[in-house]
Amino acid sequence: MRIKIAAGNWKMNTTLEEGRRLINAITEGLLNNPSPLSPNELQVVFGVPFITLESAVDMTKEHKQIKIAAQNCCSEEKGAFTGEVSAAMIRSTGAQCVIIGHSERREYFNESHAMLAKKVDVALKNNLIPIFCCGEKLEIRHKNDHFDLVKKQIEESLFHLNPDLFAHVVIAYEPVWAIGTGVTATPQQAQEMHNVIRNFINKRYGNSISNSTTILYGGSVNAGNAGELFSQPDVDGGLIGGASLKADEFLKIIHSF
Repeated sequence: MRIKIAAGNWKMNTTLEEGRRLINAITEGLLNNPSPLSPNELQVVFGVPFITLESAVDMTKEHKQIKIAAQNCCSEEKGAFTGEVSAAMIRSTGAQCVIIGHSERREYFNESHAMLAKKVDVALKNNLIPIFCCGEKLEIRHKNDHFDLVKKQIEESLFHLNPDLFAHVVIAYEPVWAIGTGVTATPQQAQEMHNVIRNFINKRYGNSISNSTTILYGGSVNAGNAGELFSQPDVDGGLIGGASLKADEFLKIIHSF
């Protein structure tokens, strides 16, 4: 059985104190109204800014359903890379996951497939779960090249992994045209791409791994559309942006499974 995930990507939002208040609000909401799903069935992930990692880990250590993620890591293990944060540094805070390859990193910071492959490697070496993002821009979809692009992103950044390592990867499909725009892929569009991704994994790693790989959808997910999106057979949850910054809305999304 694939694990379901509701992952929040806070992006470059919240001061340390604002982040603590948000975590408190969500954790209290879960205590007052727990999900009917167990931690083995559903996990909640907070993708917080670097400054909040240690506090987030400390504040959620009694909540078995919650994991903490960084939003990025350096492709190098250590050294003279001023301003960068290594996978080992992230793991030392107690965080368990790291978001890799978000479209904003690809576009604004020119992250290549090869660089992302290195980030995946250092994350796994440091026992971090990579939440690997892929997705197409609107013009690519209009050209009907979206399947080929997403396959290329996955193949060039993930398919060098042996099966045991790949089994630790979570994939997040995020159509770039739906991120922060208020436009959401229809449930049918999301399912179609998720099914393509799962079949692609199946061809490389076989049925067992493809069926156990969690694939998330991201792109203007909110409390109103989460239930229908998550009901699709190959959509295992969401990587949620703006709605994850509102405790009440994120709690409704968590209860959409």
